[in-house]
Amino acid sequence: MITRKQYPNHHVFETSIGGRPFTVETGKVAELADAECICRYGDTVVLTTVTCSPDPKPGIDYFPLTIEFEERMYAVGRIPGSFNRREGKPSERGILNSRIIDRPMRPLFDDELRNDVVVTCTVLANDYENPVEIVASLGASISVACSDVPWNGPIATTNVAYVGGQYVINPSAEQRSASECFVCIASTFEKVVMIETEAKEAPESIVLECIRIAHETNMEVVKFINTIVETIGKPKFTFEKAAVNHDLLDDLCAYGMNQIEYALDTDDKNVREERLTAARRDFADKFAEKYEDFDVNIEVCLYKMQKKVVKKWLLEGKRVDGRQMDEIRPLDAEVGVLPRVHGSGLFSRGQTQVLSICTLNTLSAAQKLDTIYPEETKRYIHHYNFPSFSTGEARASRSTSRREIGHGSLAEKALLPVIPSVEEFPYAIRVVSEVLSSNGSTSQASICGSTLALMDAGVPIKRPVAGISCGLISDQETGTWRTFTDIQGVEDFHGEMDFKVAGTTEGVTAIQMDLKNKGLTMEIIADALERCRKARLEILDKVMLPCISEPRADVSEYAPKMISMKIPVEKIREVIGSGGKTIQKICADTGAKVDIDDDGNVFIAAVDPAAGYAAKKMIDDICFVPEVGALYYGKVVRILPIGAFVEIAPGHDGMVHISKLENRRVEKVEDVLNVGDMTWVKFMGFDEKGRANFSRKDALKEIAESEKK
Repeated sequence: MITRKQYPNHHVFETSIGGRPFTVETGKVAELADAECICRYGDTVVLTTVTCSPDPKPGIDYFPLTIEFEERMYAVGRIPGSFNRREGKPSERGILNSRIIDRPMRPLFDDELRNDVVVTCTVLANDYENPVEIVASLGASISVACSDVPWNGPIATTNVAYVGGQYVINPSAEQRSASECFVCIASTFEKVVMIETEAKEAPESIVLECIRIAHETNMEVVKFINTIVETIGKPKFTFEKAAVNHDLLDDLCAYGMNQIEYALDTDDKNVREERLTAARRDFADKFAEKYEDFDVNIEVCLYKMQKKVVKKWLLEGKRVDGRQMDEIRPLDAEVGVLPRVHGSGLFSRGQTQVLSICTLNTLSAAQKLDTIYPEETKRYIHHYNFPSFSTGEARASRSTSRREIGHGSLAEKALLPVIPSVEEFPYAIRVVSEVLSSNGSTSQASICGSTLALMDAGVPIKRPVAGISCGLISDQETGTWRTFTDIQGVEDFHGEMDFKVAGTTEGVTAIQMDLKNKGLTMEIIADALERCRKARLEILDKVMLPCISEPRADVSEYAPKMISMKIPVEKIREVIGSGGKTIQKICADTGAKVDIDDDGNVFIAAVDPAAGYAAKKMIDDICFVPEVGALYYGKVVRILPIGAFVEIAPGHDGMVHISKLENRRVEKVEDVLNVGDMTWVKFMGFDEKGRANFSRKDALKEIAESEKK
């Protein structure tokens, strides 16, 4: 006998976000997970699960949280384009979406929790109208909040776009693309915990209003999530905190806090590390025998001691390197630092240094995307590399990290609004930022260096872009807080905020904000935006523009020279030829590279301009269509008893009938023309079989009349 399965814990919760229904369904699938939910927003559907190991992970000094964003091509009715025809590693945007979920959630966990926690967001359907990253973010928050995992959530995440003078909540992909400003905001009921922004030189006032609207929306969503938790939420489990040996910490503070202050009181990272190493050795000589767990606890003790010093100093208005709170570290900018490459820029801010290299290619080199998102190609590509030597570490390089992908994307978003259109500059563009030295805010240095490289390469960007970061320190007991400009590594490590803003003289192009505290008020956000605005204008005016005031007039001699043209769509097949033979011959004969779009746009690339123009002439010849009534000077290529064939362009000939040779009767064609002769003819049109007809006598008559005038 077969019985129908029952779902006693099945619940469905509904609300409205941005005027559209949002549904949460729990208790029906993935019953072995610690918590799960299926979230639906329009036809976008995401399954989110949470699992947690029963025991803490031994031998680690961090909270092992993993956020997985699983893209499934069936979600948009596609089969993966790989040879295996199955999904492989996440796409770049998939990784960025996992970071959007991870960054606001992580600070709300207890940092002394050592149990593995894995949050998996599986995209089941994507309609492009309702943003999949928002659905996944809300699903992650709901699942963790309802699970037994200790967490100080919930949070909510909302997109807001400023489009056509209107603020749109959770815009579609099309609205996002058309927006002047787009923000992704995660927040608790009280405060903002994450900001992601892409904008087309938007003023700070519009950015702030987008953030405010998103936070207000999040407040209502958090209320909704709390009703779900009240209905199905599990009691949170208790755990043994991975606490520091407080006796050791007290002894170290009493004995060596002055050594920590001395170590931190320098603007040179190398000197700081040397002093900290000396202090660690001294502490080991003094306390290693007294405390058996000294080696296990010394690093966390040193971290807490440094954090105390940095926080105390910053609240007093003193910075580790002696700068004022709004002072930027020494800056330097250079262009043309590498031979052969198409463009290069070296940007330094204190001990942070980034070398950016720009490469130009034909549009066929644009990155092809095989994802669940509407974008199919990417013409402007930015990559960011963070080798271990940049921090002085002896560590082998491995695959590209999520952090590197995130920082590369931030720089890409920052520069994309100033990249010229295809019509203005028909190139695919790749910029690679190599971090040579890291002491805080390398992502913003990569934006500055990449602007220099683009201008050095002759890319006619609309305006130069600069980036800068702002930090925060606060006292929860007194409620006092301070922001400070241009954070260096130790301030980032021990501070509470890394607020990165990129933009031009006209406005913001990108923002990324990460926190280590419980959130920001609108007052702090406004203060940070203003600090960053003043700093980026200073960087542009005093360092970058004096280095290179405008893009170079021409691209590098080593870069391909581009010629663009338009041909009739019906001529595309002729230019390509059977099996591509014609276009392959053009490329082989000239050495140029030719790309043809379906709309008839043709892009010809060649390092030698003469080769490009030779290819253009060959294409012009193929696409040549004579104009009725126009005169052409051509060569006689064949003689028949009834007339002569005259070629007016390569591959384009037509007949001059014997009756159209002269203004008199002609007995024999050879009496007037012979093969190889050059003559003027007038195009009279095509006959019923598509053959061109010319008249020599009409051409000569028109020329004679013109000469009389």
